[in-house]
Amino acid sequence: MSKLKTSYFCQSCGTQAAKWSGKCNSCGEWNTMVEEVLKKETKNDRLQLFSGNKSDNLRSNQSVKLQEIGVSEYPRIQVPGQELTRVLGGGVVPGSLVLFGGEPGIGKSTLMLQLALRLKNIRVLYVSGEESEQQIKMRAERIGITTENCFILQETNTQNIFVQIEKIEPQLVVIDSIQTIHTAYVESSPGSVSQVRECTAEFLRFANETNVPVFMIGHITKDGNLAGPKVLEHMVDTVLQFEGDRNHIYRLLRVTKNRFGSTNEMGIYEMSGDGLKEVNNPSEILITNRQTPTSGVAIAATLEGNRPLLIETQALVSTAAYGTPQRSSTGFDLRRLSMLLAVLEKRCGFRLGAKDVFINIAGGIKVEDPGIDLALLCAVLSSNEDLAIPQNICFAAEVGLTGEIRPVSRIEQRISEAQKLGFEKIFISSYNLKGLNIQHFKIEIIAVSKMEDVFVKLFG
Repeated sequence: MSKLKTSYFCQSCGTQAAKWSGKCNSCGEWNTMVEEVLKKETKNDRLQLFSGNKSDNLRSNQSVKLQEIGVSEYPRIQVPGQELTRVLGGGVVPGSLVLFGGEPGIGKSTLMLQLALRLKNIRVLYVSGEESEQQIKMRAERIGITTENCFILQETNTQNIFVQIEKIEPQLVVIDSIQTIHTAYVESSPGSVSQVRECTAEFLRFANETNVPVFMIGHITKDGNLAGPKVLEHMVDTVLQFEGDRNHIYRLLRVTKNRFGSTNEMGIYEMSGDGLKEVNNPSEILITNRQTPTSGVAIAATLEGNRPLLIETQALVSTAAYGTPQRSSTGFDLRRLSMLLAVLEKRCGFRLGAKDVFINIAGGIKVEDPGIDLALLCAVLSSNEDLAIPQNICFAAEVGLTGEIRPVSRIEQRISEAQKLGFEKIFISSYNLKGLNIQHFKIEIIAVSKMEDVFVKLFG
């Protein structure tokens, strides 16, 4: 019996080492080296993956001049729905490899099954390594979509998957999930670094040689990162992240990497009993319709990619009950909140050091746009003074460390979105007035340069 060959792999970056060490020499992470059983591929036991990978058809690549390379235009595959189309940059690129990650139960499999069922004129192979065929059938019946071009395969071995691919000849492949797939070329268990890397490499070769796009669902760790080696994100063409709060019905689809489009786009879905539904106008659902004005609430005009959104920022300021003031934030960076509160105390004279401050972004979304700084501080001041901000006012500006109101990008889109939703006034930075034609807007534009001016105009 031959001796098993083992090697050590870094769980963070995937670097291979001959012996164990406490620190990875490549990425510098500690306690990430794991021993795995490794089996080298030989010519005698090489298995045929797909028709384009036969040994007698192996091509010999040669260097050519850039001017001599012909560009072959492959039209993008149009997917149903505006949200996924926007995030992918206009559709699915043939031959692309897309990694789709998210927390357990967030709706990854449901969204991919909806995509497979709604592509009417395209043959789709849905490979499931986690659910049985009966479970997928039950989910499809719950969604309420039927098609004859969607094939379901319950398989975890890549060699068997490619045999079915050669038989069916699909035009799009969905893998659910990459952590459950294994290959015969590596003897480690499914989900290990070497298995994930090798299986992804096989699907990458298949996509490149056949121009068939592949969607791979991936798990995430407790830290919110995609499980597996970091090299996995470098190998794929697009990385999608499905996120949201389980206590809310809304899900956000973000793109963190896209070789064929922008990485600033975002799609919003609503989780319902019959699947995921697109939200065409998210500004209306992110703002609470109140009968009477309430203190501690301010509306901010923000941007997610190229899409303008109006969100509701909520603040609660109260006397510290336990001596040590608390700072809590949901949906907003806590460190930036501490910085903004320091600006209010140092530059504007508001004594908030002995008070608890709680911040919440309504709707369960996370916002990183600094353009909501002014709305956030106005909500804090409103709660501190117990004075309500009129419901027809919104804000779009950044606050600097000196207390100045700084300009934000694409102010025209923010103003247009506020005007479309019926707001009558919007506070912006006076520096944004340069090149801005106020006459084109019916909404009243109030330009301010310091936090003191905002407080006077709001509360007198």
